[in-house]
Amino acid sequence: MEETFSLQELLKIMKKRLVLIISIFVLAVSITGVISYFFWTPIYEASTQILINQKELDQNLYSSQDIETNLQLINTYNVIIKSPVILSKVIDNLDLSITPELLNKKITVSNEQNSQVINVSVEDPELQKAIDIANMTAEVFQEDIRTLMNVDNVNILSMAAKSKNGLPVKPIPLLNMAIAAGIGLILGIGITFLIEYLDTTVKTEQDIDDLLELPILGLISPISYKQLKRKEKIINLNRKREI
Repeated sequence: MEETFSLQELLKIMKKRLVLIISIFVLAVSITGVISYFFWTPIYEASTQILINQKELDQNLYSSQDIETNLQLINTYNVIIKSPVILSKVIDNLDLSITPELLNKKITVSNEQNSQVINVSVEDPELQKAIDIANMTAEVFQEDIRTLMNVDNVNILSMAAKSKNGLPVKPIPLLNMAIAAGIGLILGIGITFLIEYLDTTVKTEQDIDDLLELPILGLISPISYKQLKRKEKIINLNRKREI
């Protein structure tokens, strides 16, 4: 027989297990907060921008064909920036104890659609190191592209620098805790209904009615230990009076 619950019954179930729901909610948020603040290594990001343009800056206007050519070159430049040729020189210039493969994973190269500006972002546990790597990568690329592709159409638009807040890009503890709060709440409610579904014990007259589908003829009220002792005293007193 398919069992359905009304909204009132659902709220009643959650109210009965409210302590469990709150406990799971608080535990999820607390664990996530502790891990985010004390165990995860903060990662900082620094970015520099590179402009792809023409060598002859004294020309009045670029033609549409020149701009289209530059846009097609950007995909090639994105690959060259992260190539071992560039990264090896960055490592040597900064005296880094890291391989080009590992440095490649720290660098992200991107550009907006139909934009001639390339954004080079570097992530590292040390903010100053991220800034140095981003700036050195742009400088080495600007210098070596002249030899690699026999062009001089690269200019550094903006150098990486420390931001005002200087906060890491990840982890974001408050965001992580907010996500954990939602997951903890859903998990708590889910466990509550799972316990209620698996609980087959008979506790109330309504449980008997639902289980046996028979009408209830009468109820036996519970008698506490104090009430039982009081009744025993009354009975004993009545017996003594009769004697």
